[in-house]
Amino acid sequence: MMKGDARTLSPSAQEALRKRAVATYLAGTLTQTQVVQVFGVSRAALIKWLACYRAQGEKGLCARRRGPAKGTGARLTTAQAATIRKLLGDKCPEQLKLPFYLWTREAVQQLIWRKFTIRVSIRTVGNYLRAWGFTPQKPVRRAYEQNSAAVQRWLQEEYPALAKRAKAEGALIYWGDEMGLRSDHQAGRSYGVCGQTPVIPGTGKRFSCSMISAVTNRGQLCFMVFSETFRVKVFLTFVRRLLKQARRKVFLIVDGHPVHRAKLVQAWRAKHINEVEIVYLPSYSPELNPDELLNQDVKSNALGRRRPRDAEEMKEEVRGYLFSTQKRPDVIRNYFTGQHVSYAAA
Repeated sequence: MMKGDARTLSPSAQEALRKRAVATYLAGTLTQTQVVQVFGVSRAALIKWLACYRAQGEKGLCARRRGPAKGTGARLTTAQAATIRKLLGDKCPEQLKLPFYLWTREAVQQLIWRKFTIRVSIRTVGNYLRAWGFTPQKPVRRAYEQNSAAVQRWLQEEYPALAKRAKAEGALIYWGDEMGLRSDHQAGRSYGVCGQTPVIPGTGKRFSCSMISAVTNRGQLCFMVFSETFRVKVFLTFVRRLLKQARRKVFLIVDGHPVHRAKLVQAWRAKHINEVEIVYLPSYSPELNPDELLNQDVKSNALGRRRPRDAEEMKEEVRGYLFSTQKRPDVIRNYFTGQHVSYAAA
Protein backbone atom coordinates (compact mmCIF):
# COMPACT_ATOMS: atom_id res chain seq x y z
CA MET A 1 0.00 0.00 0.00
CA MET A 2 1.31 3.46 -0.95
CA LYS A 3 1.90 5.86 1.92
CA GLY A 4 1.69 9.70 1.89
CA ASP A 5 -0.13 12.32 -0.15
CA ALA A 6 0.06 11.82 -3.93
CA ARG A 7 -0.19 15.59 -4.43
CA THR A 8 3.38 15.92 -3.20
CA LEU A 9 4.67 13.74 -6.06
CA SER A 10 6.21 15.16 -9.21
CA PRO A 11 4.01 15.38 -12.32
CA SER A 12 5.72 12.37 -13.90
CA ALA A 13 5.26 10.29 -10.73
CA GLN A 14 1.59 11.27 -10.55
CA GLU A 15 1.13 10.25 -14.19
CA ALA A 16 2.71 6.84 -13.50
CA LEU A 17 0.46 6.36 -10.46
CA ARG A 18 -2.66 7.12 -12.47
CA LYS A 19 -1.73 4.71 -15.25
CA ARG A 20 -0.83 1.87 -12.86
CA ALA A 21 -4.03 2.27 -10.83
CA VAL A 22 -6.24 2.33 -13.92
CA ALA A 23 -4.41 -0.64 -15.52
CA THR A 24 -4.70 -2.66 -12.32
CA TYR A 25 -8.44 -2.06 -12.10
CA LEU A 26 -9.05 -2.75 -15.80
CA ALA A 27 -7.14 -6.04 -15.46
CA GLY A 28 -10.07 -7.24 -13.39
CA THR A 29 -8.03 -8.75 -10.58
CA LEU A 30 -8.98 -6.13 -7.97
CA THR A 31 -12.11 -4.22 -7.09
CA GLN A 32 -12.20 -0.43 -6.86
CA THR A 33 -12.00 -0.65 -3.06
CA GLN A 34 -8.92 -2.88 -3.26
CA VAL A 35 -7.21 -0.64 -5.87
CA VAL A 36 -7.84 2.39 -3.64
CA GLN A 37 -6.28 0.60 -0.68
CA VAL A 38 -3.28 -0.67 -2.65
CA PHE A 39 -2.35 2.64 -4.23
CA GLY A 40 -3.40 4.88 -1.31
CA VAL A 41 -5.70 7.13 -3.33
CA SER A 42 -9.32 8.19 -2.92
CA ARG A 43 -12.21 6.45 -4.64
CA ALA A 44 -13.24 9.79 -6.20
CA ALA A 45 -9.79 10.15 -7.76
CA LEU A 46 -9.88 6.63 -9.20
CA ILE A 47 -13.36 7.15 -10.67
CA LYS A 48 -12.17 10.42 -12.25
CA TRP A 49 -9.11 8.71 -13.77
CA LEU A 50 -11.27 5.93 -15.21
CA ALA A 51 -13.61 8.50 -16.79
CA CYS A 52 -10.65 10.35 -18.34
CA TYR A 53 -9.21 7.08 -19.66
CA ARG A 54 -12.51 6.02 -21.24
CA ALA A 55 -12.94 9.48 -22.83
CA GLN A 56 -9.38 10.11 -24.05
CA GLY A 57 -7.40 6.92 -23.57
CA GLU A 58 -3.96 7.12 -22.00
CA LYS A 59 -3.70 10.73 -23.13
CA GLY A 60 -6.27 11.57 -20.45
CA LEU A 61 -3.92 10.27 -17.77
CA CYS A 62 -0.83 12.15 -18.91
CA ALA A 63 0.71 14.87 -16.78
CA ARG A 64 -0.43 18.38 -17.58
CA ARG A 65 1.20 21.76 -17.20
CA ARG A 66 0.70 23.04 -13.67
CA GLY A 67 -0.61 26.49 -12.85
CA PRO A 68 -3.26 28.60 -14.54
CA ALA A 69 -4.14 28.17 -18.17
CA LYS A 70 -2.17 30.11 -20.73
CA GLY A 71 -3.11 33.78 -20.72
CA THR A 72 -4.37 33.74 -17.12
CA GLY A 73 -2.71 34.40 -13.79
CA ALA A 74 0.29 36.18 -15.30
CA ARG A 75 1.93 39.01 -13.43
CA LEU A 76 2.26 42.51 -14.81
CA THR A 77 5.78 43.64 -15.53
CA THR A 78 7.05 46.84 -13.92
CA ALA A 79 6.50 48.76 -17.16
CA GLN A 80 2.98 47.34 -17.61
CA ALA A 81 2.05 48.18 -14.01
CA ALA A 82 3.32 51.75 -14.50
CA THR A 83 1.19 52.10 -17.65
CA ILE A 84 -1.99 50.93 -15.90
CA ARG A 85 -1.31 53.11 -12.87
CA LYS A 86 -0.88 56.20 -15.07
CA LEU A 87 -4.10 55.48 -16.96
CA LEU A 88 -6.03 55.16 -13.69
CA GLY A 89 -4.70 58.50 -12.51
CA ASP A 90 -5.15 60.42 -15.76
CA LYS A 91 -8.26 58.97 -17.40
CA CYS A 92 -11.83 57.92 -16.63
CA PRO A 93 -13.17 54.54 -17.82
CA GLU A 94 -15.44 56.29 -20.34
CA GLN A 95 -12.46 58.05 -21.91
CA LEU A 96 -10.88 54.64 -22.55
CA LYS A 97 -14.18 53.32 -23.97
CA LEU A 98 -14.76 50.94 -21.08
CA PRO A 99 -18.39 50.25 -20.04
CA PHE A 100 -17.90 51.75 -16.56
CA TYR A 101 -18.49 55.14 -14.94
CA LEU A 102 -16.08 54.65 -12.01
CA TRP A 103 -12.75 52.88 -11.57
CA THR A 104 -13.85 49.65 -9.90
CA ARG A 105 -11.80 46.46 -9.64
CA GLU A 106 -13.83 45.00 -12.51
CA ALA A 107 -13.04 48.05 -14.66
CA VAL A 108 -9.31 47.75 -13.91
CA GLN A 109 -9.49 44.03 -14.66
CA GLN A 110 -10.93 44.76 -18.11
CA LEU A 111 -8.38 47.50 -18.70
CA ILE A 112 -5.49 45.09 -18.03
CA TRP A 113 -6.98 42.50 -20.39
CA ARG A 114 -7.65 45.03 -23.15
CA LYS A 115 -4.20 46.62 -22.85
CA PHE A 116 -1.97 43.54 -22.37
CA THR A 117 -4.23 40.47 -22.92
CA ILE A 118 -3.50 39.35 -19.36
CA ARG A 119 -6.26 37.92 -17.21
CA VAL A 120 -6.00 38.58 -13.48
CA SER A 121 -8.48 37.82 -10.71
CA ILE A 122 -10.51 40.47 -8.92
CA ARG A 123 -8.52 39.78 -5.77
CA THR A 124 -5.23 40.29 -7.62
CA VAL A 125 -6.52 43.59 -9.01
CA GLY A 126 -7.29 44.67 -5.45
CA ASN A 127 -3.76 43.75 -4.39
CA TYR A 128 -2.32 45.76 -7.29
CA LEU A 129 -4.43 48.82 -6.42
CA ARG A 130 -3.38 48.65 -2.78
CA ALA A 131 0.28 48.37 -3.73
CA TRP A 132 -0.06 51.37 -6.09
CA GLY A 133 -1.53 53.51 -3.32
CA PHE A 134 -5.11 53.54 -4.65
CA THR A 135 -8.02 53.42 -2.17
CA PRO A 136 -11.82 53.47 -2.77
CA GLN A 137 -13.05 57.06 -2.42
CA LYS A 138 -16.15 59.08 -3.12
CA PRO A 139 -15.34 61.00 -6.31
CA VAL A 140 -15.79 64.74 -6.78
CA ARG A 141 -18.16 65.67 -9.58
CA ARG A 142 -16.66 68.02 -12.16
CA ALA A 143 -18.59 69.53 -15.04
CA TYR A 144 -17.56 68.73 -18.60
CA GLU A 145 -17.93 72.43 -19.34
CA GLN A 146 -15.14 73.44 -16.97
CA ASN A 147 -12.28 75.21 -18.73
CA SER A 148 -9.06 73.71 -17.33
CA ALA A 149 -6.97 76.55 -18.82
CA ALA A 150 -9.11 79.13 -16.99
CA VAL A 151 -8.75 77.17 -13.74
CA GLN A 152 -4.96 77.07 -14.06
CA ARG A 153 -4.88 80.78 -14.89
CA TRP A 154 -6.94 81.49 -11.77
CA LEU A 155 -4.67 79.38 -9.55
CA GLN A 156 -1.35 80.55 -10.93
CA GLU A 157 -2.00 84.17 -11.93
CA GLU A 158 -5.34 85.74 -11.03
CA TYR A 159 -5.74 84.71 -7.40
CA PRO A 160 -2.08 85.34 -6.42
CA ALA A 161 -2.39 88.84 -7.93
CA LEU A 162 -5.68 89.40 -6.07
CA ALA A 163 -4.16 88.26 -2.76
CA LYS A 164 -1.23 90.63 -3.29
CA ARG A 165 -3.61 93.54 -3.97
CA ALA A 166 -5.69 92.76 -0.89
CA LYS A 167 -2.59 92.75 1.30
CA ALA A 168 -1.38 96.04 -0.15
CA GLU A 169 -4.78 97.71 0.35
CA GLY A 170 -5.45 96.18 3.78
CA ALA A 171 -8.58 94.49 2.44
CA LEU A 172 -10.21 91.19 3.39
CA ILE A 173 -10.86 88.38 0.90
CA TYR A 174 -14.23 86.70 1.47
CA TRP A 175 -15.39 83.59 -0.36
CA GLY A 176 -19.16 83.60 -0.80
CA ASP A 177 -21.86 81.18 -1.89
CA GLU A 178 -25.54 80.45 -1.38
CA MET A 179 -27.55 77.25 -1.21
CA GLY A 180 -31.06 75.95 -0.67
CA LEU A 181 -32.01 73.68 2.24
CA ARG A 182 -34.87 71.16 2.18
CA SER A 183 -36.63 69.49 5.06
CA ASP A 184 -36.27 66.00 3.53
CA HIS A 185 -32.46 66.14 3.29
CA GLN A 186 -30.86 63.29 5.24
CA ALA A 187 -27.26 62.53 6.14
CA GLY A 188 -25.52 60.08 8.43
CA ARG A 189 -26.48 56.59 9.60
CA SER A 190 -28.29 55.10 12.56
CA TYR A 191 -27.54 51.79 14.29
CA GLY A 192 -30.27 49.18 14.10
CA VAL A 193 -30.82 45.42 14.23
CA CYS A 194 -29.33 43.69 11.20
CA GLY A 195 -31.98 43.31 8.49
CA GLN A 196 -34.33 45.83 10.13
CA THR A 197 -33.90 49.32 8.69
CA PRO A 198 -34.33 51.96 11.42
CA VAL A 199 -37.41 54.18 11.05
CA ILE A 200 -37.03 57.83 12.04
CA PRO A 201 -40.33 59.69 12.64
CA GLY A 202 -40.70 63.10 11.05
CA THR A 203 -43.21 65.35 9.38
CA GLY A 204 -44.41 64.44 5.90
CA LYS A 205 -44.56 68.12 4.95
CA ARG A 206 -41.90 69.58 2.71
CA PHE A 207 -40.53 73.03 3.33
CA SER A 208 -37.32 74.84 2.63
CA CYS A 209 -35.17 77.87 3.27
CA SER A 210 -31.94 79.27 1.86
CA MET A 211 -28.70 80.63 3.22
CA ILE A 212 -25.93 82.84 1.88
CA SER A 213 -22.55 82.95 3.55
CA ALA A 214 -18.98 84.16 3.17
CA VAL A 215 -15.79 83.00 4.92
CA THR A 216 -12.18 84.16 5.16
CA ASN A 217 -9.01 82.14 5.69
CA ARG A 218 -8.61 84.00 9.00
CA GLY A 219 -11.68 82.24 10.40
CA GLN A 220 -14.34 84.93 9.89
CA LEU A 221 -17.89 84.05 8.85
CA CYS A 222 -20.81 86.20 7.73
CA PHE A 223 -24.17 84.60 6.92
CA MET A 224 -27.84 85.23 6.31
CA VAL A 225 -30.74 82.75 6.36
CA PHE A 226 -33.82 83.68 4.32
CA SER A 227 -37.05 82.27 2.88
CA GLU A 228 -37.60 84.33 -0.25
CA THR A 229 -36.21 83.55 -3.69
CA PHE A 230 -32.55 84.47 -4.14
CA ARG A 231 -32.59 87.70 -6.13
CA VAL A 232 -30.57 90.90 -6.43
CA LYS A 233 -32.26 92.49 -3.40
CA VAL A 234 -31.26 89.56 -1.15
CA PHE A 235 -27.71 89.51 -2.47
CA LEU A 236 -27.16 93.24 -1.97
CA THR A 237 -28.64 93.06 1.52
CA PHE A 238 -26.09 90.41 2.37
CA VAL A 239 -23.20 92.37 0.85
CA ARG A 240 -24.15 95.45 2.91
CA ARG A 241 -24.23 93.29 6.04
CA LEU A 242 -20.85 91.88 5.11
CA LEU A 243 -19.31 95.34 4.71
CA LYS A 244 -20.72 96.41 8.07
CA GLN A 245 -19.12 93.37 9.72
CA ALA A 246 -15.77 93.66 7.92
CA ARG A 247 -15.32 97.45 8.53
CA ARG A 248 -12.78 97.62 5.72
CA LYS A 249 -12.58 97.03 1.98
CA VAL A 250 -13.72 93.57 0.88
CA PHE A 251 -12.88 91.42 -2.11
CA LEU A 252 -15.87 89.07 -2.43
CA ILE A 253 -15.18 85.98 -4.55
CA VAL A 254 -18.31 84.26 -5.87
CA ASP A 255 -19.38 82.02 -8.75
CA GLY A 256 -21.06 83.13 -11.96
CA HIS A 257 -24.66 82.90 -10.71
CA PRO A 258 -26.94 85.23 -12.78
CA VAL A 259 -27.76 87.25 -9.66
CA HIS A 260 -24.06 87.92 -9.03
CA ARG A 261 -23.69 89.27 -12.59
CA ALA A 262 -27.00 91.15 -12.78
CA LYS A 263 -26.97 94.73 -14.13
CA LEU A 264 -28.34 96.11 -10.86
CA VAL A 265 -25.48 94.44 -8.99
CA GLN A 266 -22.93 95.84 -11.44
CA ALA A 267 -24.40 99.31 -11.07
CA TRP A 268 -24.33 99.13 -7.26
CA ARG A 269 -20.82 97.71 -7.39
CA ALA A 270 -19.59 100.66 -9.50
CA LYS A 271 -20.89 103.12 -6.87
CA HIS A 272 -19.11 101.27 -4.04
CA ILE A 273 -15.86 100.35 -5.76
CA ASN A 274 -13.82 101.69 -2.83
CA GLU A 275 -15.70 99.46 -0.39
CA VAL A 276 -16.14 96.16 -2.22
CA GLU A 277 -14.97 94.42 -5.36
CA ILE A 278 -16.85 91.35 -6.59
CA VAL A 279 -14.58 88.78 -8.23
CA TYR A 280 -15.79 85.75 -10.17
CA LEU A 281 -14.41 82.23 -10.04
CA PRO A 282 -13.85 80.28 -13.28
CA SER A 283 -17.11 78.81 -14.57
CA TYR A 284 -18.22 75.37 -13.33
CA SER A 285 -15.52 75.28 -10.62
CA PRO A 286 -17.28 74.97 -7.22
CA GLU A 287 -14.40 72.87 -5.88
CA LEU A 288 -12.24 76.04 -5.84
CA ASN A 289 -14.55 77.76 -3.33
CA PRO A 290 -13.85 77.06 0.39
CA ASP A 291 -17.37 78.22 1.26
CA GLU A 292 -18.67 75.05 -0.40
CA LEU A 293 -17.19 73.12 2.54
CA LEU A 294 -19.24 75.24 4.94
CA ASN A 295 -22.32 74.35 2.86
CA GLN A 296 -21.53 70.65 3.21
CA ASP A 297 -21.00 71.06 6.94
CA VAL A 298 -24.37 72.77 7.38
CA LYS A 299 -26.20 70.18 5.27
CA SER A 300 -24.63 67.28 7.14
CA ASN A 301 -24.73 68.54 10.72
CA ALA A 302 -27.26 71.35 11.00
CA LEU A 303 -29.96 69.78 8.85
CA GLY A 304 -29.28 66.22 7.68
CA ARG A 305 -29.23 64.69 11.18
CA ARG A 306 -32.21 66.59 12.58
CA ARG A 307 -35.93 66.66 11.88
CA PRO A 308 -37.44 70.18 12.07
CA ARG A 309 -41.22 70.36 12.28
CA ASP A 310 -41.66 73.47 10.14
CA ALA A 311 -39.76 76.08 8.16
CA GLU A 312 -39.26 78.41 11.13
CA GLU A 313 -37.77 75.65 13.26
CA MET A 314 -35.48 74.68 10.40
CA LYS A 315 -34.26 78.27 9.98
CA GLU A 316 -33.61 78.56 13.73
CA GLU A 317 -31.59 75.36 13.76
CA VAL A 318 -29.51 76.50 10.78
CA ARG A 319 -28.95 79.92 12.34
CA GLY A 320 -27.98 78.35 15.66
CA TYR A 321 -25.45 76.10 13.99
CA LEU A 322 -23.96 78.99 12.01
CA PHE A 323 -23.75 81.19 15.11
CA SER A 324 -21.84 78.46 16.95
CA THR A 325 -19.54 77.99 13.94
CA GLN A 326 -18.99 81.74 13.80
CA LYS A 327 -17.53 81.57 17.30
CA ARG A 328 -15.02 78.88 16.27
CA PRO A 329 -12.53 80.42 13.83
CA ASP A 330 -10.42 77.24 13.97
CA VAL A 331 -13.29 75.31 12.36
CA ILE A 332 -13.66 77.92 9.64
CA ARG A 333 -9.92 77.90 8.92
CA ASN A 334 -10.12 74.14 8.51
CA TYR A 335 -12.37 74.67 5.48
CA PHE A 336 -9.26 75.98 3.71
CA THR A 337 -7.23 72.80 4.23
CA GLY A 338 -9.03 70.75 1.58
CA GLN A 339 -7.09 69.52 -1.42
CA HIS A 340 -8.70 71.85 -3.96
CA VAL A 341 -8.93 74.97 -1.76
CA SER A 342 -5.60 74.91 0.09
CA TYR A 343 -4.29 77.49 -2.40
CA ALA A 344 -6.55 80.05 -0.66
CA ALA A 345 -5.28 79.34 2.86
CA ALA A 346 -2.43 81.86 2.80
